[in-house]
Amino acid sequence: MRSCRGARTAVIVGAGVAGLTAASALAYRGWRVEIAEAAPATATSGWGLCLTGPALRALDELGLADRCLAEGFGMAGITHVDVNGESADQVQLPRLIGAERPAMVGMARPVLHRILRETAERSGVVVHYGMTVAAVDQEEGELVRVRFSDGTVRQVALLVGADGIRSSVRGLLGLAASLDYHGQMVWRALVPRPRWATGVHQFAGEVNTAGLIPISGSQAYVFLTENGVAHSALPDAELAPRLRQFLAGFPERAKEIGPLVSAPESVVRRPVQTALLAGAWNRGNGVVIGDAAHAPAPQMASGAALAIEDGLVLAHELACHESVGAGLESFVNRRAQRCRTLVQTSVAIVALEQAQRHHEAYPLVNACHQQMAEPA
Repeated sequence: MRSCRGARTAVIVGAGVAGLTAASALAYRGWRVEIAEAAPATATSGWGLCLTGPALRALDELGLADRCLAEGFGMAGITHVDVNGESADQVQLPRLIGAERPAMVGMARPVLHRILRETAERSGVVVHYGMTVAAVDQEEGELVRVRFSDGTVRQVALLVGADGIRSSVRGLLGLAASLDYHGQMVWRALVPRPRWATGVHQFAGEVNTAGLIPISGSQAYVFLTENGVAHSALPDAELAPRLRQFLAGFPERAKEIGPLVSAPESVVRRPVQTALLAGAWNRGNGVVIGDAAHAPAPQMASGAALAIEDGLVLAHELACHESVGAGLESFVNRRAQRCRTLVQTSVAIVALEQAQRHHEAYPLVNACHQQMAEPA
């Protein structure tokens, strides 16, 4: 590829899952990559997540799937439990990296971020913590002029906004996406893993929905979606007792999880929000990926999969085209429908949960996972 007067250089904004994956994939193909990350190097990034089959498939291409499996908890599927505590549905997820390896893995977010960060840095990627991008100018030819928040300037062939649902790069590129709140607050807490928790369990309640995802042999995280509530904040001291109170209203195993929620600092409560760029994700030699372009609700547990795929496919498409602009157009054309389907499906599941129509949600979850198993 001829770009930036012969040099393949990129600035990525955001050292999350999408940004670090894109950085490693680009560096593997000879790009010189810098990442600007607003948070300090010591910042943590939540409790846990699921890496479904598509995420593992993409990570396998980077040589990282087995490391994630070793440091996480491999699983085969999802058990849906109804309001009476009875098993209502079993979703067996596709094994996309071989019949002898798990279909998905639950793992701690900080562990995944460490693996991705170490891989990127070994590839020569430079990460600037406590820094972001303050201004962007699309110059003539194949250059983007990027001014960092410390006043330094880079002229690069590619700018990637991987800075999350509230992306600043999206605005700097003149792209717009609505940020939609869906009347749910999602609670998460780190707990000891019960011995029976060997896969994802999701519990339908009379009002809310809860679940448990193992992330190691000794740990799991519990989640609860609180329905019909305004976007609001609560004092930290109220979080653990309030979550225990919510879980007490569920039958059997979900109720057993409540007493495992202990330290206040182990509980977080966040709004269920989505974002989706209806038009292009790119302008000139700049592009947004991951949640900056398509942030789903958490019900499909596939946001990380889309982000990891984005990073890998972006590098693939740039390698296949003579100019950065053509590579970005091809990338967006390849990814847009897949990501739109996932976001829209996640929103549909939110609505079904709120209407207590869980039996209609189960086949939708299964069908979407089957669709996501298709090549990215």
